[in-house]
Amino acid sequence: MVSVANPILPGCHPDPSVCRAGDWYYLVTSTFEYLPGLPVMRSRDLVRWETIGHVVDRADMLDYAGIASSGGLYAPTIRHHDGLFWVVCTLVDQNDDTRGGNFLVTATDPAGPWSDPVWLDVDGIDPSLLIDDDGRVWLHGTRLAPDPEHFHQTEVWVREYSPAERALIGPEHIVWNGAVRGAVWAEGPHLYRIGAQYYLLAAEGGTEYHHAVSVARADAVTGPYEGNRANPVFTHRHLGRGAGVIGAGHADLVQAPDGSWQAVMLAMRAADGHHYPLGRETFLCPVTWEDGWPVFAPGAGLLPRQADVPWASEEPPAGSWQPDDRTAGVVAPRDARWTSLRALPGDVTEAKGDALVLPVRAETLADAGTVAFAGVRQQHADVDAAAQLALSELADGESAGFVVRQSEGDHATVTVTRRGEEFAVVATHRRGGEERVLGAAVTGPAARLGVRVRGHECALLADDATLGVVDTRQLSSIATGGFLGLWLGVFATSHGAAPMGRAAVESFTYAPA
Repeated sequence: MVSVANPILPGCHPDPSVCRAGDWYYLVTSTFEYLPGLPVMRSRDLVRWETIGHVVDRADMLDYAGIASSGGLYAPTIRHHDGLFWVVCTLVDQNDDTRGGNFLVTATDPAGPWSDPVWLDVDGIDPSLLIDDDGRVWLHGTRLAPDPEHFHQTEVWVREYSPAERALIGPEHIVWNGAVRGAVWAEGPHLYRIGAQYYLLAAEGGTEYHHAVSVARADAVTGPYEGNRANPVFTHRHLGRGAGVIGAGHADLVQAPDGSWQAVMLAMRAADGHHYPLGRETFLCPVTWEDGWPVFAPGAGLLPRQADVPWASEEPPAGSWQPDDRTAGVVAPRDARWTSLRALPGDVTEAKGDALVLPVRAETLADAGTVAFAGVRQQHADVDAAAQLALSELADGESAGFVVRQSEGDHATVTVTRRGEEFAVVATHRRGGEERVLGAAVTGPAARLGVRVRGHECALLADDATLGVVDTRQLSSIATGGFLGLWLGVFATSHGAAPMGRAAVESFTYAPA
């Protein structure tokens, strides 16, 4: 029996959505302010995943300018029908509600290219779509109810979409307001046609500790929907803070190669029951059907630490990262795992042989701008990560360094600043917008900077010496606000002055301990 450790996609892979096309499964997750946006991952067995492309991979597809952390791309849905792949998603600007909105893109090849966005004239977040047996397309999503019975009550809407007109058509139908009175945010809705009935799956309770899965069914896609008397049909909130995994919800259903049903959903590994520095991750959950209703994790009622996958022929490759099986420890200059802030990595970095070059930019990590930054998700609680930097081309006063990033207001850095012929190193922790110096040293024009993370203890290193230690619980989104896990990366800045120099990342390693 092959089994796979949950989460199947560790690190910040929230709001998973999955579809099947032939023998392949395709999965997308939220990426917020990071680009490229919405990684498209492919698997034959729901176990071994590879990133084959990104939905948002062109600079002119979406306007990211000034979007702050935990804004950007929320909760995509991917579907396939008759040779065409569809993705719907929301672009959120938390500081400007007149920008962004819900959009739809399509592609014949999920690796791309994807079409330019078709903007949908509807408010709210978390759009999804059902392509019915007759070919009609039904868009749906969630938004705050205009006349709520309680705080943050939402409503799920359904409306037909015309591919020919590239617009929503016909009347809108409000089909759901949540299963539990007083529960916030019935969100992440997905509609399915299974047999003669339509099923509505929705998250509920907010995407944190009280997260849950509810389900309803109807004889017609537009309702009326009958809620399952067992709602919420899945949650971890009743297990208490000591469960180790909290916040399970935002599920999407798919049939496995053996015909069984499975769900992908987000949850958070929280060793102390509260903090989850790695963010919201993607888990696999078995599903059976009883009396016409889905039963999640039958007989157990919680996400398995090891998910049995009897249809799989091979274990995930030993020592590989999930979702990507690449050279262990090394992140090459054009590796698909690199992401940047509000810009594509190729627009703020250059590949020069085996080195990743960062032309200095004026923006700092504290700015919601286009920063000279490239990073990867932290996917393991215990990890060693380091960058070997060549700094001789920095101009006087310019800096480059290594960062553990949560947001503009919350991150920890090891920064080298050129002062004439001297290269000064400082370790800092920025918390709630206030920066504190943890330690300082002097290095040369070549420096090795990085971190050693063991549980919640993150040592900030310069040339293998510890300059300071940060508690990553202080960088977890439950402490800082927002929706993201941690990124480990490199940056360069002129601190607002006209940029002149560059820093070369001669190597970047990520090694689970």
